[in-house]
Amino acid sequence: MSSSTPPAANGQWYPPEWPQRIRALAAGELTPVAPRSAATVMLLRDTPQGPDVYMLRRRASMAFAGGAYAYPGGSVDPRDARVTACAGPTAAEWAERLGTDEATAQAIVCAAVRETFEESGVLLAGPDAHTVVADTTGGDWERDRAALVARELSFADFLSGRGLVLRGDLLGAWARWITPEFEKRRYDTWFFVAALPEGQRTRNASTEADRTAWVRPADAADGYDRGELLMMPPTIAALRELRAYETAAGALAATVERDLAPVLAQARLDGDEIVLTWPGHEEFTKRVAPAGHPGGSERTARRDGSHPTDQRTDTA
Repeated sequence: MSSSTPPAANGQWYPPEWPQRIRALAAGELTPVAPRSAATVMLLRDTPQGPDVYMLRRRASMAFAGGAYAYPGGSVDPRDARVTACAGPTAAEWAERLGTDEATAQAIVCAAVRETFEESGVLLAGPDAHTVVADTTGGDWERDRAALVARELSFADFLSGRGLVLRGDLLGAWARWITPEFEKRRYDTWFFVAALPEGQRTRNASTEADRTAWVRPADAADGYDRGELLMMPPTIAALRELRAYETAAGALAATVERDLAPVLAQARLDGDEIVLTWPGHEEFTKRVAPAGHPGGSERTARRDGSHPTDQRTDTA
C-alpha cells in the first residue's frame, strides 16, 4: 500500500498515540515496559450453522482497547499459581505446551478459568475430574464471583471452599500474542478455546464490558471487514481461523497442533513513514505517513459501536 492510499476502512484497533510512541522508541527516547502475563478464552457453543463464539465489547472509557470487541480474559493474579486441584494436563505438561516454567503455566491456565468465570459467569470446574458444575447463577455464586473480581478472594480458596476441581482438560491453547513494545500497557497473552459446559449460560458479568453476544466467527469477521466492529489484531485473527471448524469439539481437537510461538508487532521507519507489521499476519500491516503528509495521516481506524452481525443471543 502506498503512502498516498488511505488504509482500508476495516475495524483494526489503532490508538492515535502509537505513531508518536513508535518514533520515540526508534529514537531511543522510550523504554518498553515489561508485559504482564494474561489469558483469554474463546468460549464456543454448537449451533446447526456451526459454532458461535462469545464476545464482549469493552467500554469506550477503558484505557486499553476501549470500544473493541474481545473475549473474556485478563491479567494473571500471582495467587492463581496456588491452585492445586486440577484435572487434565499436569503443570509440567502445560509448561511444555505454553513454553514457560511450571508455576507460570499453572497460573496462566488458572487465570484463563478464573477470568472466564469473572467476566461471563461460566465456570470450567466441577466436583471431580469428570464433571462440571451445572449452574452458577445463584446469589451465593454471584457473591463469590464479585469477591474474586475485587481480589478479596483467591481462586484457589474459592475452589477449595466449594470442593471443586479446575477442569484444565476442557481448555485448548490456541495462540500467544504480546502487546507491541511501543504500547504503554503491555500483555503477554495466551489464547485458549473451550466449549460452553452443558447447563451453564453466559451473562454480562464484567464491569469492563457494555455489550456481549454469541456470534458466528464468519459474521463477526465480516463486521470487522466492513469497519463496523473494532478489534485488536489477535481477536480478528482468531475469528478468521475459527471459521474452518464445524463444531466446538473440532476446534478443541485442533489445538494440539497449534503453533504457540509469540506474535509481536514490529515497527520501523521507512523514510518519514512508519511501517507496522505483525509477523505471520500480513493483513495487519500498516504504512503510516506523518501528520500533514499529502494523502496520508497518522490516524486511528474507525470506531463503531455496532453489534456483531447476526447476533442471535444478546446477554447484555
